Amino acid sequence: MPDVLNLWRQQLDAVPESVWQRTDLGVLILADTGLTDLPPEIGRLTRLTTLDLGHNRLTALPDTLGDLTGLDGCLYLHDNQLARLPATLGNLTRLRYLNVGENRLTELPETLGRMAGLVELRAQHNRLATLPDSLGELHRLRELWLRGNAVTALPASTAALHDLRHLDLRENALTVLPEPLAALPRLRHLDVRSNRLTHLPGWLATLPSLEKLDLRWNPCEPSRELSAELERRGCVVLT
Repeated sequence: MPDVLNLWRQQLDAVPESVWQRTDLGVLILADTGLTDLPPEIGRLTRLTTLDLGHNRLTALPDTLGDLTGLDGCLYLHDNQLARLPATLGNLTRLRYLNVGENRLTELPETLGRMAGLVELRAQHNRLATLPDSLGELHRLRELWLRGNAVTALPASTAALHDLRHLDLRENALTVLPEPLAALPRLRHLDVRSNRLTHLPGWLATLPSLEKLDLRWNPCEPSRELSAELERRGCVVLT
């Protein structure tokens, strides 16, 4: 079992200096501690496999976060005040779960595509209008959560996410369904509630694994033909 240090909900003005001497740590939990700053010394903890910094008041992250190349579990950065992520995040090639939701991000770094181990990416409730072209390099990605942003389109490289099962685009600014989704053979759940869709493409009926399509709170409904074909394939359509 990895060595664990759990400081959850312990109100800290700063991370205790003694933490940076714990180079044996495998799990470090600093969630909901009131932190406003993460010093570069975090990069010393190279044996970390999971790091939880959620529910704090961080406005920036040090580049040395990218030195934690042993992270192969989870990195929680959600519910902070981050306006950007360091490009060195791309060094975390073994990380499987990344949550950067509930921040102030207007973009994700292009180096995101180097995070080849990602299985789940959560970036809900930010200020994202676009995603980096490198998104399609995340060939192991199964879940992508983008609710509550300002996304109007997805990069063409999205078509390469052949392992993607769940895509949450609820509460964005889509007027059409992104064409790259037509190439996703394992997509099961597609949530596009509360967008601005006025037309639904016929290729929806060709998605071989689609089980649930949530279209509620859009100014359109699928045609009878499209609805019938989706239902014949066993897909639940919510309008």
